[in-house]
Amino acid sequence: MAYRFKTSVISSNIMRKIRSDKTSPEIILQKLLRSKGIKFRRNFRALPGKPDIAILSKKVAIFVDGEFWHGYRWQEKKSKIRANREYWVPKIEKNILRDKQNNKKLKNEGWKVLRFWQQQIIKDPLKCLEKIRKTSNVSLG
Repeated sequence: MAYRFKTSVISSNIMRKIRSDKTSPEIILQKLLRSKGIKFRRNFRALPGKPDIAILSKKVAIFVDGEFWHGYRWQEKKSKIRANREYWVPKIEKNILRDKQNNKKLKNEGWKVLRFWQQQIIKDPLKCLEKIRKTSNVSLG
């Protein structure tokens, strides 16, 4: 049976609006890559973890991680979760573990893995683009 908990209408509406793909940071990064002529696949299901961006020719898998869902500064933030703690803490910890496992699987298959927090992309997308360039050895004409 699915976990059920009570939530306010406001919280429910906020959570309903959260998307798993086509987020603003993903779109920013994809537009930058496209503008530089870098070919990639979005949400590439053939790879572990379904990377948000996969540069197939260079075997680079890029993930754009949401701070809450993927546990940004988790040890500090974990104690601040109050509502539905028995649900959220294990859920986020499973996400963190799954991300590590997917990174390992990808690396074992010869892929380079980059993970960006959404806020990194929003604050300095060109810095993220430079990190992609260095990792993939592509020229950003």
